[in-house]
Amino acid sequence: MIGIVGGSGLYELEGLEVVERAFIRTPFGEPSSEVVVGRLEGKEVCFLSRHGKGHKYPPHLVPYRANLWAFRELGVNRVLGISAVGSINRLFKPGDFVVVEDLLDFTKGRKDTYYEGVYSIPVCGEDKPAKLLREGKVVHIDSSQLYCPQMKSVLVEVLEELKLPYHPSGTYACTEGPRFETPAEIRAIERLGGDVVGMTGYPEVVLARELTMCYASLCVVANPAAGIAGYRLTSEEVINLMKQKEEEIKEVIRKFIAQLPQERTCGCDKILEGAEV
Repeated sequence: MIGIVGGSGLYELEGLEVVERAFIRTPFGEPSSEVVVGRLEGKEVCFLSRHGKGHKYPPHLVPYRANLWAFRELGVNRVLGISAVGSINRLFKPGDFVVVEDLLDFTKGRKDTYYEGVYSIPVCGEDKPAKLLREGKVVHIDSSQLYCPQMKSVLVEVLEELKLPYHPSGTYACTEGPRFETPAEIRAIERLGGDVVGMTGYPEVVLARELTMCYASLCVVANPAAGIAGYRLTSEEVINLMKQKEEEIKEVIRKFIAQLPQERTCGCDKILEGAEV
């Protein structure tokens, strides 16, 4: 099953034939929103709003662990995260789509793993993540390919087919927020190879991977980053851009779901092999 996480400006998935609205309390707390379960393009789909209805969770307080665990309880094994970002790479313009290839993490105090050794929360279930948690195992997942190659390939095919402005590869730098970055921080990230900057890409991808889910991130450039823009950044600008791109985002999601093969051929499900100590 495919799970869609909607970011800023994407709080519901229109066109989804709703079967259930699931309110799930997980061992890691409550998700940021209800999980809407339904069918789209003949496939089962779950949708969750990352920031909640009314955008009530700031990026550093989004209940990432609860969100991904709720997906797990509903049978999701693939996750597509949608995000608004600022561009650092001068070739990336407002309105462009970006398929994320790699990650730089500059967050500070977020809960970014399920596996906390003797401090792990015991959970129910017979899959490997549940067993590792009950056994209090320490787990180190490989991060050399966090983003699912199969899902990325389909995203590129869809963006090409729709003739939308896009970049097939980009490095996402995740900052703590909720403030925007300083020009000096952006200059530093640029030197480290960051193409776009946002506040929610981490730890969402890592938590999904810890649960052996495939994960892909599709970003929409909302504005140039601080110091590059040459003007004061506002949240209003981000939301307005996402509204302008709303129909395109929906069409990309629809075609992506339709064209994603049922069989997982990426190997993402094997990430826990050899990861436990």
